Amino acid sequence: MRRKVADKRLLVTGASSGIGKELAIQLAAKGARLLVTARRGELLDSLVHEIRSNESNRDVAALAGDITDPDFRFRLIELAQNRWGRLDGLVNNAGVGAMGRFTDSTPQTLRQVMEVNFFAPVELIRLAIPLLQRGQQPIIVNMGSVLGHRAVPLKSEYCASKFALHGLGDALRAELAPLGIDLTMISPSTTDSDFFEHAIQDTTQKTWKNRGATSVKQVAAATIRAMSKGTHDVILTLGGKSLVLLDRIAPTLADHAMQRWAQ
Repeated sequence: MRRKVADKRLLVTGASSGIGKELAIQLAAKGARLLVTARRGELLDSLVHEIRSNESNRDVAALAGDITDPDFRFRLIELAQNRWGRLDGLVNNAGVGAMGRFTDSTPQTLRQVMEVNFFAPVELIRLAIPLLQRGQQPIIVNMGSVLGHRAVPLKSEYCASKFALHGLGDALRAELAPLGIDLTMISPSTTDSDFFEHAIQDTTQKTWKNRGATSVKQVAAATIRAMSKGTHDVILTLGGKSLVLLDRIAPTLADHAMQRWAQ
């Protein structure tokens, strides 16, 4: 389904920095009307100021809070309802990582990653469906990861959360189609953002960002293209596509490669 971004009413989570911030900026530049959210209120205020400075009279509002809090999720949807009466898109971008061996981790780490990366977006979708049904060409965008297609060691909690989001998204796409709601999954590889700096934990000695990391501008632009074209599943990089292909055609070889990498 082809859709224009201009004048679409969109809720974007995790918008204070990284992919979410750049996505909000690019969406606003294309004429979207935005409700942005994240925990860091001062950064959200800065984003709103930047958008309004570059795009005069742009319809953009912000609400700071914890997306894992059910009351806050309700307030977000209530604000969208009061402001617009409908939603044309929900972009679930907020996410968190944790790096280290599973045997060195804790149940609390796993639960926190799952709360942010899986339960929060899923329950936000549940709340948003009535508003999306009133929207124009409504779409849900879930920011996944190539690690939601092929898991790697030292990121077990993160991989689990993205696999869960991927699986639920595939099921919801079929369920929501009769309601006129589309769903796309965006799966970046390593991105040049502050994601790793804000990880819950990192007990490794590895450098996670390399020179080949995808820029947030590239991820944001690819996300908007997918929204515009109605593409359902986007793996952004050649390396990511190669990893997924290897796992499909030679899973044992992929497993051996991962074992060597983890040592």
